[in-house]
Amino acid sequence: MKAFTPQLVYIEPRALDYPLGRQLKEKFEEEGVEIRETTSHNQVRNIPGNNDLQQYRNAKSTLVIGVRKTLKFDTSKPSAEYALPLATGCMGHCHYCYLQTTLGNKPYIRTYVNLDEIFEATDKYIEERSPEITRFEAACTSDVVGLDHLTHSLKKTIEHIGQTDLGRLRFVTKYHHVDHLLDAKHNGNTRFRFSVNSDYVIKQFEPGTSSFLERIEAAGKVAKADYPLGFIVAPLILHDGWKEGYHELFERLEAILPPYAKKDLTFELIQHRFTKTAKNIIQKRYPKSKLEMNEEERKYKWGRYGRGKYVYKDDQAGDLKETIQTYIDRFFPEAKMEYFT
Repeated sequence: MKAFTPQLVYIEPRALDYPLGRQLKEKFEEEGVEIRETTSHNQVRNIPGNNDLQQYRNAKSTLVIGVRKTLKFDTSKPSAEYALPLATGCMGHCHYCYLQTTLGNKPYIRTYVNLDEIFEATDKYIEERSPEITRFEAACTSDVVGLDHLTHSLKKTIEHIGQTDLGRLRFVTKYHHVDHLLDAKHNGNTRFRFSVNSDYVIKQFEPGTSSFLERIEAAGKVAKADYPLGFIVAPLILHDGWKEGYHELFERLEAILPPYAKKDLTFELIQHRFTKTAKNIIQKRYPKSKLEMNEEERKYKWGRYGRGKYVYKDDQAGDLKETIQTYIDRFFPEAKMEYFT
């Protein structure tokens, strides 16, 4: 698939006080992309579309270039101590995405250009926790790789963390546009993770993202660039031929990764889940989706703050976990399965 190019760009005036803001404005002007000014991302209006669904889809191809005002980082337990804010929103159209319920009706993409200020805050967090390691997650609210061919913000972050003794970076992506990241001076401080799945799940439920084979090929490139590597297999979905589909995934990954990359490999396994709110939003935005969301065939699992979600019943979840664990043990016996949830 082609790398993301916005169809509409909004720029906050303050963004032009920073080199990256000016560079992006010049780039999009040269490419003939429509550019509008907005006082704040909260004031973005008039996204094209005759109805809510069209506006939603058009928002997915709208980029807001702005300044990150809040430099107090959110926590990101258990995978990291803090979420490192580089961007918000995603160009993908994954039917099941949890961001469906948090980004509103117009989920435009935002990128922050005040990188030096973000890095300064990052260094303070590292210093506060010294001599402990401080981990930062860069993909809590966005797929930063899908945007980074335009901004190179992630590459600069990788190299900044690479210069530290006690900082570690991690992120996950569904995109294969990684070539510009392969020569980054990461010094082993960044774990590059790919969200992978069976070919069926990617084709049916992850439009607007890189294909099954594109992601696997990209993972091979990243491994050969000596990044610590990880895979999030999510959401695990029971479908016709699911055991064969996931077997093919692990078989292809094993074939493309060099032997040394298999010694420090992590897997995170997440079964499909949904809330009633998410189900209603998904059915509205993707009315033809084949995503199975029958509450009667699921188990209700209570979560934090008295809210819960629907997951697979215990016997189904057990079969998923046992099957995927068997594949990991067979193809990657030295890998670490960090969790199944």
